[in-house]
Amino acid sequence: MPYQFVCATDVGRVRPNNEDAVRVDDDLGLAVLADGMGGYNAGEVASQLCCDVVHAMLRQHRHTLDSTPQLALAQAIEQANAAVYLRALTHPALRGMATTVVAVLVRGDHLVVGHVGDSRLYRLRHGQLALLTRDHTLVQEHIDAGRICAREARASRYRNVVTRGVGIAPRVDVDIASHAVAAGDTYLLCSDGLTDMLTEAEITHWLRGCAQGTDAAQALIAAANAAGGRDNLTVALIHCAPGST
Repeated sequence: MPYQFVCATDVGRVRPNNEDAVRVDDDLGLAVLADGMGGYNAGEVASQLCCDVVHAMLRQHRHTLDSTPQLALAQAIEQANAAVYLRALTHPALRGMATTVVAVLVRGDHLVVGHVGDSRLYRLRHGQLALLTRDHTLVQEHIDAGRICAREARASRYRNVVTRGVGIAPRVDVDIASHAVAAGDTYLLCSDGLTDMLTEAEITHWLRGCAQGTDAAQALIAAANAAGGRDNLTVALIHCAPGST
């Protein structure tokens, strides 16, 4: 099936440096996005290292991707966790660094998503947006427990407190899921810099209204910057051509 992969990242309007990282590999069918956390420059190191390791591991084991894509993606993220944790442990300036990650591996008419933290995967199908990942955050736990509603969550000062991250501990619990792809689908990977600035209705508007590819990616980033751009902004888009299934 023909897929188009594009990505874009921007420092935003407030932060002095960009702690997000993103990588796409059309040949491998991979998009991976990470949002780093830590002290000076450490977030940048964590996110880039995470993307590099996930990409390298999947390329190294590409012969297994068709038969066991879920296992391969989970193991790649687990290896990234070990790499980030060890780097922070052995370099005092990087102590405490960690990162979120959301990675998508496309195989034929299915995709596998693995994620840790609050970077998200959305699907736009027939003009309707659906969230395919669940945030690993304190606020999401409160929503699940019925303590607050989704509208209150957007205003909570704890909305970005993650409960799971790559590099926090020697081992990490990776959420893995598989989804069937339909012709015309668009998949959006994004850091919380986008979802903190734009509602899902606004994201839907820009994805519907723009041509697929770079135009849509840049439009989302421009809209988030226009809304304040309080954090780094990173997106990756995967589009399945209409009539290809």
